[in-house]
Amino acid sequence: MMKDLIFATNNTHKLDELRQILAGRYNVLSLNDIDCHEDIPETAPDIEGNAVMKAQWVHEHYGIDCFSDDTGLEVDALNGEPGVRSARYATDGHDSEANIDKLLGKLQGVTERSARFRTVIALIRDGELHTFRGEVEGEILTERHGMGGFGYDSVFRPVEGDGRTFAQMSAEEKNAISHRGRAVARLCEFLNP
Repeated sequence: MMKDLIFATNNTHKLDELRQILAGRYNVLSLNDIDCHEDIPETAPDIEGNAVMKAQWVHEHYGIDCFSDDTGLEVDALNGEPGVRSARYATDGHDSEANIDKLLGKLQGVTERSARFRTVIALIRDGELHTFRGEVEGEILTERHGMGGFGYDSVFRPVEGDGRTFAQMSAEEKNAISHRGRAVARLCEFLNP
């Protein structure tokens, strides 16, 4: 029987991605599955702080082991923007299209477009906090390519790969090289030594 893992999110895109990566190893449950409908604070100055904050909040309020993640896109030409504000770059409403429009607008005329995605996963297990990181280098394209993925995937082309954006890859292809996939692999190594 597969063990349950509580993922401190109600983001359906992230949830689907984690369920695909962990398929056959863990049954990933969302905040909805534990009847948590509160707005969990994400007010830390960096992605690690936000990941830890979310996991600790769920653990304190529900008394269960869980993990959470936070991800940021860092663009070198923009001094690391959008970074910790990646999901709320253009608005407070997680509007991916508006976020991409703002990013492309700020990069108009810029030729140096190197960027990276970083993910930090925070796990609370048996009352102890553990963190796992994943990163992927790439570049921001001048226009959208592909219909898959979510967030900035249609404008992010990883250095590894065959020149396609994350949005042009299958879920399996993306997960094999993505920031979140790498962080989850480290989480799995810890859970299954």
